[in-house]
Amino acid sequence: MDIRDIPLTTIDGAAASLADYDDQVVMVVNVASRCGLTPQYEKLEALQREYGDRGFTVLGFPCNQFAGQEPGDAEHIKEFCSMTYGVSFPLMAKVKVNGRHRHPLYAELTKVADAAGKAGRVTWNFEKFLVLPDGEVVRFRPTTQPDHPAIIAAIERGLVETRAA
Repeated sequence: MDIRDIPLTTIDGAAASLADYDDQVVMVVNVASRCGLTPQYEKLEALQREYGDRGFTVLGFPCNQFAGQEPGDAEHIKEFCSMTYGVSFPLMAKVKVNGRHRHPLYAELTKVADAAGKAGRVTWNFEKFLVLPDGEVVRFRPTTQPDHPAIIAAIERGLVETRAA
């Protein structure tokens, strides 16, 4: 199964998949509202606003696997994201990103190595995976800020691929 065909569920319970964002650059990121990295929402939203009309989207996947830092239900998560950070990008249903019951999308994404050559488990909240239009996945660890030059370069490269297609 292609990564774009893996079934997803939106935070509102609707069926989705990465195929819904075909020919776009998609940033998949596991998010949490009570984490020291939570302020990254602001930069994720800035990326969405800057690149959204050019074929880019952030997909936020709430996850409560790291120190219980995303304990809320769907309504609480949506309200927090909207009221605190003005999030306009799509949020998905809460998932597990590690372990036996991790979501199939994360089972595939975690096979990808980061810039240091390390694949495997998601290490914490706000780990980022860019899925480019050609299917390439680029991985960035949680402390890499969303506006890091390497992320911006990968987004720009993917957007060029989108225009060339």
